[in-house]
Amino acid sequence: MNTVVLIKQVPQAAELPWDSRTGRLKREASEGMMNPACKHALEAGLRIKERHGGTVMAVSMGPPEAEEVLREALALGADQAVLLCDPRLAGADTLATSYTLARAVERVCPDFDLVLLGCHTTDSETGQVGPQMAEELDLPAVCDAEDIQIQGKRLTARRVSDGFLETLELTLPALLTVTTQEFTPRDTPLGGVERAFAQAQVRVLDAEALGADSSRMGAAGSAGSMLRVYSPTAQKKGVLLKGAVKKNVQDLLDRYGDRLGGLIRKDLGLEG
Repeated sequence: MNTVVLIKQVPQAAELPWDSRTGRLKREASEGMMNPACKHALEAGLRIKERHGGTVMAVSMGPPEAEEVLREALALGADQAVLLCDPRLAGADTLATSYTLARAVERVCPDFDLVLLGCHTTDSETGQVGPQMAEELDLPAVCDAEDIQIQGKRLTARRVSDGFLETLELTLPALLTVTTQEFTPRDTPLGGVERAFAQAQVRVLDAEALGADSSRMGAAGSAGSMLRVYSPTAQKKGVLLKGAVKKNVQDLLDRYGDRLGGLIRKDLGLEG
């Protein structure tokens, strides 16, 4: 059972510096970490390996600093790690990213059985790369999987969608995106840290090594572009009520009765 887990390094949640001119994150200006949902996907891959054997390969696309999250994946139990690192890959939207990652999976693990991703990333929250990769690789896919069972070449995935519990069956090879509801990540063992830095190697590939269409990668292969990036500002307006108390109370209810009613019902546990 050969599993490929796609991992992304994202800025610390409290640090999201943007370049207002290009609309891109200044990743070099903030501390990086493994995207939380990717860590859950990695845990799912490790549990599958423990139950069914095989290997787990961690793959990431990013700057040289992204090697840190791959070392973390190796410390947690991944067998191999591959970093796609090339300035020509920068500025990719989800379409170009999914194309590049799909070609990378075919290049580094052509006999894969399962591809796992986190359901979304904290730096963009689109949730698009997984489904787009499934299209690129021509694979059956399930998004937001919370439970994974494998028997032979059949995979059963459970998820909650639109308030309904769904159980879907796929034929391997397949692709899943994993939620953060289940597959709680394990602690990093000291022996794993030693292996990740003293023994294991992170394989680095550039754009040419993928043998893919360069016009479909990076900013050049992106169908979308960022027009504007800005931080929203809260709009507050003070209202001063004058006159008799009874009149002010009636005026308050006339203005904000619906909102106040909702808050009162919520406070009393009567909502819904």
